[in-house]
Amino acid sequence: MKKTVDWFFRFLEFLVVAAMVAMVIMVFGNVVLRYGFNSGITVSDEMSRYCFIWLTYIGAMIAMRDKGHLGVDTLVKHLPRAGKKTCLFLSEALMLWCNVLFVVGTWKMHDLQVTNVSPVVGISMIWIYGIGYVVGTVMALFNLHVLWRLVTGRIADDELVQVVESEDVPLAAPASATPEGAKA
Repeated sequence: MKKTVDWFFRFLEFLVVAAMVAMVIMVFGNVVLRYGFNSGITVSDEMSRYCFIWLTYIGAMIAMRDKGHLGVDTLVKHLPRAGKKTCLFLSEALMLWCNVLFVVGTWKMHDLQVTNVSPVVGISMIWIYGIGYVVGTVMALFNLHVLWRLVTGRIADDELVQVVESEDVPLAAPASATPEGAKA
């Protein structure tokens, strides 16, 4: 199962890269055509916008898997184990509720989006906004997995605080790691 999930997310990462490359090519090409040749490709504005929508939602799924979403752990990291478990449960339950609302909202708008056609490209808007089904379902599965592990006691203590330190901020070196002769 883990291999299937890994392949799925590799495919999503490929889609993010493809959407980004497509956006850059379409926008840059359109700018060159507009300013250099006083013409443009009308499809590129709309398609780059659609690529951006998909890129955002697919990136959100990837970030959820990598625990890359923003979080504030100032209070939670100082709580006892039971408090951390309660906060994690509430957090995951609220995210699950939001994902259910996202899927239900997409479902309620489905009929309208199927008949709504994009002005330039002429495709049904469900191809654009139907990503809500995928995003809501995938993220809800992650929430359910964490909740299941939490309820069954299969979650480690270091996983109770779901905030990952930023890669941009270097962590302070431990006192034992300072070179000899250096002042602390």
